[in-house]
Amino acid sequence: MSDTSAPAPMGRFERLLTVWVAIAMAAGLAIGTAAPGLVNAIAAAEVASINLVVAVLIWAMVYPMMVSVDFGAVAGVARQPKGLMVTLVVNWLIKPFTMAFLAVLFFDHLFAPWIAPEDAAQYIAGLILLGAAPCTAMVFVWSQLTRGDATYTLVQVSVNDLIMVVAFAPIVALLLGVTEIAVPWDTLVLATVLYVVLPLVAGLLTRRALGSDAAIAAFTARIKPLSMIGLIATVAILFGLQGDTILSRPGIIALIAVPILIQSYGIFALAYGAAFLLKVPHRIAAPCAMIGTSNFFELAVAVAISLFGLNSGAALATVVGVLVEVPVMLSLVAFANRTRARFPGAAA
Repeated sequence: MSDTSAPAPMGRFERLLTVWVAIAMAAGLAIGTAAPGLVNAIAAAEVASINLVVAVLIWAMVYPMMVSVDFGAVAGVARQPKGLMVTLVVNWLIKPFTMAFLAVLFFDHLFAPWIAPEDAAQYIAGLILLGAAPCTAMVFVWSQLTRGDATYTLVQVSVNDLIMVVAFAPIVALLLGVTEIAVPWDTLVLATVLYVVLPLVAGLLTRRALGSDAAIAAFTARIKPLSMIGLIATVAILFGLQGDTILSRPGIIALIAVPILIQSYGIFALAYGAAFLLKVPHRIAAPCAMIGTSNFFELAVAVAISLFGLNSGAALATVVGVLVEVPVMLSLVAFANRTRARFPGAAA
């Protein structure tokens, strides 16, 4: 597979991304407290439980990566199936069940002295919803930051989306013990169109308009900051939207974050380690580990609200997943970049 999809090494702005994200978190909390009307207006801009303002920002994050997708190289994915197999096994045979185990372990046992049983059941449900929904959009950002193969990442995300359509509801039903899960299919379809299909079409049209590989590379370098700006703005908005919850219930949020953190780092270690043992090239190994580690939080939040209500503990747990994800993923991006030389194809 061609390595022309590998972005250039990170610049100074990207290396300091953790600092910018921390500033965005603080700014989001400040805005949420000082300008609740603005936050409420942003929150109201929703279709099928997807916030349109956040959707635009995620689109800005994803589009630069899509311009790097070489459709002529898609067939080459079949010659390197190991990365895809690691992703599928971890995402669908391991991740939902380990998340359920950790949720029950902490909230039914370790945290039981401090949490009422009915609240614990809600938090467990929210964590299960998170564990059953692997990432769709944000993984393109993590892939770009680790110099991942844009084409292979697209195939991985697309295959996971197809599986999610048929596997999400049965897995959640099994783990929650519920026989009828009201999955908001409009949310699932709309999110896939917004975060994958439209940016992909835009990337394809852009590549055709630019023509040469040199022009594509130059254009990609120019628009690359869009991804980082979109990420920082998204973080600020998410923290602004959840400011009241964060400030009013810090103890509960900390408890919910514990199993999420263990799950995130554990799943990454499992997928990344498996890719290393299978000698998967780093440009494929890093994104394949990132997909399972991060979550499709839009879907998880929407299902939690539809099943248990907007103010439920389940909805709160899925929101904590959103808050934890960006710092965790940035730390894993840094680790993946530091360990690149240990993988085959590290020069790609």
